[in-house]
Amino acid sequence: MLSGIGQLNGTGDVKAAFLTVSMAEVLSAFQENNVMKDLHRERTITHGKSAAFPTSWKASARYHQRGTPILGSNNIVHGQRVINIDDLLIADTVIYELDEAMNHYDVRSIHTTELGAALARAYDEKCLKAAVLAARATGVTTGAPGGSVITDANMASDGQTLASALFSAAQTLDEKDVPQADRTLVVRPAQYYLMAATKDLLNKDWGGAGVYADGKILYVAGIKIVKSNNLPKTDIPAVSGDNNTYHGDFSKTAGIVFTKDAIGTVKLKDLVMEITSGDFRVMYQADLMVAKYAMGHGILRPECAVELATA
Repeated sequence: MLSGIGQLNGTGDVKAAFLTVSMAEVLSAFQENNVMKDLHRERTITHGKSAAFPTSWKASARYHQRGTPILGSNNIVHGQRVINIDDLLIADTVIYELDEAMNHYDVRSIHTTELGAALARAYDEKCLKAAVLAARATGVTTGAPGGSVITDANMASDGQTLASALFSAAQTLDEKDVPQADRTLVVRPAQYYLMAATKDLLNKDWGGAGVYADGKILYVAGIKIVKSNNLPKTDIPAVSGDNNTYHGDFSKTAGIVFTKDAIGTVKLKDLVMEITSGDFRVMYQADLMVAKYAMGHGILRPECAVELATA
């Protein structure tokens, strides 16, 4: 008798236990390739097509005059940002049974890993587009400032210029009363290593921290440095299926500084993996593998974002 190593509790689908491995590989690849997940706000909804994020602006202080009642003088302005759920995003592939049998290595793990990586790239790309667009946006709440853009002709080609721009970005955020916690710069690898090669950035007295031998620059002006190939760099048109704004001309974007409050993600259907069986497998002698999620990304607080751009 064949041992049912793919069955759960020795009964049912002979491949049921294998789905967990596939899902684990998709999740692992998604997490390993994703840099934006922990750098902004995420909210999960169980139904609906959008979610509203509340926003507010500052209160003011005043002196109390003896003998006068305190009745509440601050009318704190509230607003909201609505982020829509984009159409279902999928990454799919088909594995032909005979091809799989002929291969001497595990084909499925490679495919599931690539599906997870594809969705991770799409997630990061949309989040980074939203972050850059936040830096270009006007204030959301009455009285609140908008985003900021710092330009320099050498922004994408000189590590020292980038570092100086980070101090300007930090000052800009400070002047808008944006909290110092969780400030992040995302740049492409080319700009990251330009900064890593600038030895002054490793001088703690000057404000940097990193390891020159390892090619790492960790913080400048209290801003964490992260590299990603998913920072937009071309003029990107609107795409069918996008229910939020991700398009714009990013050809001059060299980096984006932001905090967690700059953008948000609404999640309706989390990342899942599906593998066909039954009739499809009989008809095509193959397995269809689909990784998918339903999410949306958008601007929350533009004042929390600063774009670094070439002139």
